[in-house]
Amino acid sequence: MEFVATKNLLKCFKNTNVLSDIDLTIEKGEIYGLIGNNGAGKTTLLRIICNLLQPTKGEVLWNKQAFSSKVPMGSLIEHPALYFDMSAYENIKAKAIALGVKYYKSDIDALLKLVGLENTDKKRVRAFSMGMKQRLGIALALVGEPDLLILDEPINGLDPQGISEVRNMLLKIHEERGVTMVISSHILDELAKIATRFCVLHKGKLVKNCSKEEFMSECGDRDIDEYYLQILKENE
Repeated sequence: MEFVATKNLLKCFKNTNVLSDIDLTIEKGEIYGLIGNNGAGKTTLLRIICNLLQPTKGEVLWNKQAFSSKVPMGSLIEHPALYFDMSAYENIKAKAIALGVKYYKSDIDALLKLVGLENTDKKRVRAFSMGMKQRLGIALALVGEPDLLILDEPINGLDPQGISEVRNMLLKIHEERGVTMVISSHILDELAKIATRFCVLHKGKLVKNCSKEEFMSECGDRDIDEYYLQILKENE
C-alpha cells in the first residue's frame, strides 16, 4: 500500500543536478535500504522526504496528500541532537515537551527499554558510547510514535558490537511497532540483514528499486558489493 511517494523530484545546487527525476514509492510496513556512493544524493533525498529541504522541482506525497506538519514521521539525519549533560530519560522528556507530546514516565521507560537503554538511570549522555548515543538518537526520532522512520547512515562509525545492537534494535522496532523505515548505509551486508527492499542511487538517479529477494537472486553467488558495483557500471 502506497504510503509515501516522490514525484519527478529534481534538486539543483549551483546549476548542478544532485537529484534527477526521482520517482519513488514507499510502501507501508517495508524497510527500504537506500544504497549509493558518496555524492549519489542519498542524504539530499532523505532531507527532502523529511521536509528539511525543498526540491527544485517535483513533490513528496503522504498518503497521496501534500506534506503537512501533521505527518507522523521521525528522522535521524547525520548526528543525533543530544543534550550531553542530561540523562537518556531527560533527553526523551525534553523532546516530548518540544513536540508538545504528552509522555508519562511509563511511556519514556518503555521507549528506553525498546532501544536497550533502560539501565542507564541518571548516567549523563556525554559518558555514553557512540552506539548508545546512536540508539538514543533513534529513540528521540520515535517520540510521538511516528509511522515512518528516516535514518541516514545509522551504523556509520560504530564497532561490530554497536552495529549488531542497532540492527537488532531496528528489527525489534519494526516487529513491535510496524514502523516503515528508510535506512541509508554503505554497509550492504548489514542492510541485507534488515531491509525488505533495496533502492540504489547513482549520480542523482534512482537506478534500482526492487525487493530484497529479487536483489539477492540477481546477485547470485557473487559478493553483494561486487553486484552493487556492477549495477553502477551498467548505469554510467
